[in-house]
Amino acid sequence: MLLITLAGLLPAALLVYHIYRTDFLQPEPLDQLKRAIIFGIGSIFVSMLFSTPFEVLGLFSKSYSTMTGAFRLAFFGAGIPEELAKLIMLFLVVRKNPYFNEKMDGIVYAVCVSMGFAGFENLAYLGAAGENWFGVSVSRALLAVPCHYYNGVFMGYFFAKYWFESENKFNNLCWALLAPVITHTLYDFILMYMSVDNSPLVYTLLFAFLIYLCLQMLKWSRKRISEHLDEDARNKDGYQKSERSAHDFYDRSDRI
Repeated sequence: MLLITLAGLLPAALLVYHIYRTDFLQPEPLDQLKRAIIFGIGSIFVSMLFSTPFEVLGLFSKSYSTMTGAFRLAFFGAGIPEELAKLIMLFLVVRKNPYFNEKMDGIVYAVCVSMGFAGFENLAYLGAAGENWFGVSVSRALLAVPCHYYNGVFMGYFFAKYWFESENKFNNLCWALLAPVITHTLYDFILMYMSVDNSPLVYTLLFAFLIYLCLQMLKWSRKRISEHLDEDARNKDGYQKSERSAHDFYDRSDRI
């Protein structure tokens, strides 16, 4: 049980550490990151408030045997409810947070929310995998959890633009939801359709496209992180750091 727990939580924990170290201009207090992760776990239950009515209305079914059924499950059963729940939790995390004062912060908090969701979800998958938990843990550590990370970057990138920029606020807020919904749906749809049509050729093509999609998301997320870091750096002239308490663990305060 201990090994399953470690395998389930470690990928998400490493990605949280990675985004924390990437935010070198003014790292967020660890207490705030923990709070975002807890809210991310809560987003799992909030997502059910959307997915359950969608299922009752017949927008998707967990049992599917066609391409359309796979898409409906990926879109209405996962993409929309999960990313909408994360966006709601992200807003709750930052709305009264005095440390949310840089665009990079939007990405950091969105990733932490996403990793809270992904870590808890990962434990559920590994617990249900039985004796195959190790193989499932490897595949999810390489694909599923990183994709939740990328979706967090996409959401945080546009959410920060919505929060800090005076122009195109509605468009940026829409993209804060649409961008992760699109990539999440596409990722899940490929996996689900692979279980519908598992002929060798189709399976190989879909798997190759899945790897390509993940690599493109990695590339795009890196660019968006660099963009916000560069813009925050340009806006640092004369900036005075907000006061932090000893409980904030702000050990890298001088790294500007």
